[in-house]
Amino acid sequence: MNSLEGLRNQIGRITPVDAREARSIAATLERLTWPGDCFDEGQNALHLTASSFVVSARGVILHRHRRLGIWVQPGGHVDRGEGPEQAVLRETLEETGLVARHRDPVNLFHVDVHPGPRGHTHYDLRYVVEAPGDDPAPEADESPEVFWFDFEAAQERAEPSLRHALAKLARGYATWRVQD
Repeated sequence: MNSLEGLRNQIGRITPVDAREARSIAATLERLTWPGDCFDEGQNALHLTASSFVVSARGVILHRHRRLGIWVQPGGHVDRGEGPEQAVLRETLEETGLVARHRDPVNLFHVDVHPGPRGHTHYDLRYVVEAPGDDPAPEADESPEVFWFDFEAAQERAEPSLRHALAKLARGYATWRVQD
């Protein structure tokens, strides 16, 4: 099975949290049928990105996006030679300063299609990762506004389109054994 086929399978297993995610799943599956590198922002303004819901015993991390001014989870573009699973760990480290690991097994948690900067459209693949509950320390060129939130506060603070995904995350989190 090639990596795109595996990604299609993961996307197909997601139970959408709302109509927006159902539309995003369908659009992302369609996007995966296009020719070219679906992750390359230089090839096409409509490309896949990857982000992470970072959890610990302290809750979930959100950061204030530097360009958009909204509170979202860490994430960004998938670099050449890496897959989305690796990209979320790299982006988490860059944007929070925390070394994260995927929950076992690694599974895609949520999908969202939304406008990105510079007229791009992001087909965002969202994973759940765990990190130590240390205070975030993002790299110098990243947003300094990065904090742990309990799930209720995260839902209040987050970009409204994230609220259903955060509610799903909170339900799962209540049953997981999350290490600090």
